Amino acid sequence: MDTEEFDALYRASFGSLVSQVYAMCGNRSEAQDCVQEAFIRAWDQRHKLDRASSPQGWIRTTAYRIAVSRWRRSRLARRAPDRALQDPGDHAGPDVDGVALTRALQQLPVDQRRAIVLHHLADLSVADVAREVGAPVGTVKARLSRGRAALADLLSDHEPRGEVR
Repeated sequence: MDTEEFDALYRASFGSLVSQVYAMCGNRSEAQDCVQEAFIRAWDQRHKLDRASSPQGWIRTTAYRIAVSRWRRSRLARRAPDRALQDPGDHAGPDVDGVALTRALQQLPVDQRRAIVLHHLADLSVADVAREVGAPVGTVKARLSRGRAALADLLSDHEPRGEVR
């Protein structure tokens, strides 16, 4: 991949990748940082990246792994995030439905959340999700089914029926 192709990839996919990683980790500024770091790593590997081998999937997986790694480090350190370093936001506030969806996604088990985000927000096929997460197709289908059922309960106006598995 040459420089122009990489720039086009960045312009075309940065926003959607941030949205996808945000849905997985629940912190927009963290998602932006992770995706930016993933693009930096991809830049170093740009000569090895090929359009046919889904560089966007490579960057998304790298950003997700960076987010998980950061979460583990911060959890181990048991430090609250420094609000002074967070972006106050130069955009309009989040819509109510987006906040509700993000909160509901955060209540799902990580595997279900990741499958739902990749399938429904990143528009990956079930087979592509299975390949990206390293799980059998049947397992991904089960995670999607359970996750959708749990989201339906969490996002409905009535009391949830039970615990999320």
